[in-house]
Amino acid sequence: MRILITGICGFVGSTIAEYWLRSHEGISIIGMDNFIRPGSEENRQHLQRLGIKLYHGDIRLQSDFESLPEVDWVIDASANPSVLAGIDGKTSSRQLIEHNLLGTVNILEYCKRHAAGFILVSTSRVYSILPLAELPVETVGDVFRLKQDGILPAGVSEKGISENFSCVPPLSLYGSSKLASELLALEYGDTFGFPVWINRCGVMAGAGQFGRPDQGIFAYWINAWIKRSPLAYIGFGGRGCQVRDCFHPRDLVSLLMKQTATGASAAVRTVNIGGGIHNAMSLVELSNWCTDRFGGHAVFSNPTPRPFDLPWIVMDSTRAGQIWDWQPQASLDDILSEIALHAEQHPDWLELSGIL
Repeated sequence: MRILITGICGFVGSTIAEYWLRSHEGISIIGMDNFIRPGSEENRQHLQRLGIKLYHGDIRLQSDFESLPEVDWVIDASANPSVLAGIDGKTSSRQLIEHNLLGTVNILEYCKRHAAGFILVSTSRVYSILPLAELPVETVGDVFRLKQDGILPAGVSEKGISENFSCVPPLSLYGSSKLASELLALEYGDTFGFPVWINRCGVMAGAGQFGRPDQGIFAYWINAWIKRSPLAYIGFGGRGCQVRDCFHPRDLVSLLMKQTATGASAAVRTVNIGGGIHNAMSLVELSNWCTDRFGGHAVFSNPTPRPFDLPWIVMDSTRAGQIWDWQPQASLDDILSEIALHAEQHPDWLELSGIL
């Protein structure tokens, strides 16, 4: 089986490539990346040592697909992954749409030409901002929890946010571009007869993730803590009670292997993938974990709200378990420990990530 991973030199793409090669004999992986992200060169060298052929290309340019060989499946891990993209002054709104949406069109046209299957690494940010921001939460210790007697909107339970939650805008430009990509992918697959799967992923974390607060908050927090760099609890009263779950992208490999297996089928094409309530913690809990491992460090309080920030995001992956028998394998402590070890071995990781 021949596989193309777009965005292969990013954290998710490179992790998938490495662990898939380790887990499955008889596959051939090639990758496409534009190498514009800080740290991409590190992953490039590692992937080449694994024997993966890399193509320097930009998914926004249709002509860059002309030199690619035929493959059986494309895994798209190439999107701009920040919910602040297009409004933070670092990328323009047009760049975001060109990358996350028009790039998807070029990939789908490639799949159409070669009858290749397509798997989109999508995001939890396709879910509606306003009802998520208004979830009934209460503070229990240093953590936001769903109120026991609160009226929850459809698609939310103590297990987290399910695929039945609203996708009505506003979502953010990032979320809208990913939702539009999902719809186009499903339409292309149905119209032109190739398989399509959509995996809506929550926060992913692990060693080697570029430490950016808008993309990899767990890696950023641990790396900044070790360096005693300034940290702040932003929004929600500046208390750090906001909760996120996470999972390791290597746990995607078992799912991808099942989705690309010969004859794989399911009536439902879209599933949530996340760490779930057992892999969730607040920023204060993350700080406590860092204190236990590295010693104390002052964290500032900034109650000023930040665009698109939410008090509680936990992914409910029940459907993925029912359809694909999938659940995360790496525990939260395993993930944090892995990040910490990597941070200790790479004291310049925030500089490499383009933060400092």
